[in-house]
Amino acid sequence: MVSNPVHGLPFLPGTSFKDSTKTSFHRSQTLGYRNGYAIVRRPTVGIGGDRLQVNQLSQAELDELANKAPVLTYGQPKQAPPAEFIPAHVAFDKKVLKFDAYFQEDVPMSTEEHYRIRQVNIYYYLEDDSMSIMEPIVENSGIPQGKLIKRQRLAKNDRGDHYHWKDLNRGINITIYGKTFHIVDCDRFTQTFLESQGIELNPAEKMVLDPYTELRKQPVRKYITPSDFDQLKQFLTFDKQVLRFYATWDDTDSMFGECRNYIIHYYLMDDTVEVREVHERNNGRDPFPLLMNRQRMPKVLVENSKNFPRCVLEISDQEVLEWYTAKDFIVGKPLTILGRTFFIYDCDPFTRQYYKEKFGIPDLPHIDMSKQEPPPIKQELPPYNGFGLFEDSAQNCFVLIPKAPKTNVLKMLLNDNKVLRYLAALESPIPEDKDRRFVFSYFLATDMISIFEPPVRNSGIIGGKYLGRTKVVKPNSTADNPVYYDPSDFYIGAVIEVFGHRFVILDTDEYVLKYMESNAAQYTPEALSSIQNHIRRQEAPAPNVENKQTEEDRMQEMEALIDKIQKQLKDHPCKDNIREAFQVYDKEASGFVDREMFFKICESLNFPIDDSLVQELIRICTHGEDKIDYYNFVRAFSN
Repeated sequence: MVSNPVHGLPFLPGTSFKDSTKTSFHRSQTLGYRNGYAIVRRPTVGIGGDRLQVNQLSQAELDELANKAPVLTYGQPKQAPPAEFIPAHVAFDKKVLKFDAYFQEDVPMSTEEHYRIRQVNIYYYLEDDSMSIMEPIVENSGIPQGKLIKRQRLAKNDRGDHYHWKDLNRGINITIYGKTFHIVDCDRFTQTFLESQGIELNPAEKMVLDPYTELRKQPVRKYITPSDFDQLKQFLTFDKQVLRFYATWDDTDSMFGECRNYIIHYYLMDDTVEVREVHERNNGRDPFPLLMNRQRMPKVLVENSKNFPRCVLEISDQEVLEWYTAKDFIVGKPLTILGRTFFIYDCDPFTRQYYKEKFGIPDLPHIDMSKQEPPPIKQELPPYNGFGLFEDSAQNCFVLIPKAPKTNVLKMLLNDNKVLRYLAALESPIPEDKDRRFVFSYFLATDMISIFEPPVRNSGIIGGKYLGRTKVVKPNSTADNPVYYDPSDFYIGAVIEVFGHRFVILDTDEYVLKYMESNAAQYTPEALSSIQNHIRRQEAPAPNVENKQTEEDRMQEMEALIDKIQKQLKDHPCKDNIREAFQVYDKEASGFVDREMFFKICESLNFPIDDSLVQELIRICTHGEDKIDYYNFVRAFSN
């Protein structure tokens, strides 16, 4: 906004100027309220803040107003209400005066100190005029510190007066419970409060220190002659240069001891030694390879330091005559470190080069300390007790939970239902046993042997099963390494010893001969020729006089055997169509079927053909090479 033009200048553009002191150009407020009533006031300033002279009171009006007293207009003024009462425990709540003080305590029977200065803090609580004295804790003072006097009102004299804050000031002594405390200073709040109450404070004093405590803070004087050896030069020259040795500790002489490998580090910068243990994977030990921290190792101790508590205190030069140095670590020699003997067997290339330049040792040896695998431990089985088979008893020693011995499944499949039969006589000095005949059945699938004695009427000997199916051990074998009879041991004239009884092989059938010829590699030429010659002699016509078994005897033996089979197999389910099953394959109604077809029919009817009595019946019913009389065989299973 343009102000008034300057006097003497025309009111033209360029000759008008702004007044920078004028900032308010609004109209003055003339309407307002006073004591709830709307009133109108005259404006005192105009636009721009210029004072209006027309609305100002004149000097006469001002003098008239000065002569008028307010009492005449408004009456006598009312007195102000008194201030609300505030109790002391509320007004001075959490307001505490703090003074720094000390007291002197005598120390009897001590050559190092005669008295002790103990610094304390005196707290005065304004809310209830109670006091407490606290002693700051000093480390390693040996004195119970902390709360010296608990918060309470303290007696001032014997008349029952108590200490008041007016009695406390700097530079004075107060006696509390027989101890004289000297106040030296106070905090800023205490000083302000006392000065506001009109108390003149004495000048602050300096806190007195305990002479023995200050003596302990001084460093201990060392009366040691400095060494001529420059350790700084050694540190700068051999910094980060470490000799590495590979060592082993043999502790096999002690109980549960073993041989362990370690790495010994010798730091040239400060002649310290560090021992680390080499851990192998899955060795069962904690993964802490550091056996001994880095430190100087004493080699020779003084004579009087044997009782030195080295496990508690560190060893200094006063207890050691000689320390370990680099020349003491030689490859191929033992080294005793803190009572443990290590054998150094190798080092790294840097160590070899250092020993060559420093000590003139050209070639340090390399000793092979590789562990040799111990010989495998042969498992020893306990002696055979004779119960069951040796293989079954040995399974109890191999595993915790016994399992059945492994069988040759391929052999069982190839030799299933293949049985070699031999006729044998018993060697015995008893005359009655010489005429006894036995049938040996050798099962090729399991290498087991069963013995059957055909019953003979009026002989006085009960025939039947003589030995169940089992493996028979040769007489020359041991209990720990049994050797069983195999098919190559059975030939004409062979002596078979079965659990102390000797049998002589007398006869066999053509099936055995065919098996021996097809597996000639398993038999000796003498055994094969003995079977062949015996079969040829049987095929040759023999006079009727030499025939030991007549048709009547054969029928009697068959009847006795059928009767015995019916008694033994009475629980076996019998079928009515047994004969019809054989007649289907007997087209000519001759009463004979082929041997191979006979066994197939027996398997389909679930006949116990592995039984010794049934096998003997099959032998008696056999005619010729491949024909079996099924009429007489079926009689044993018919109702």
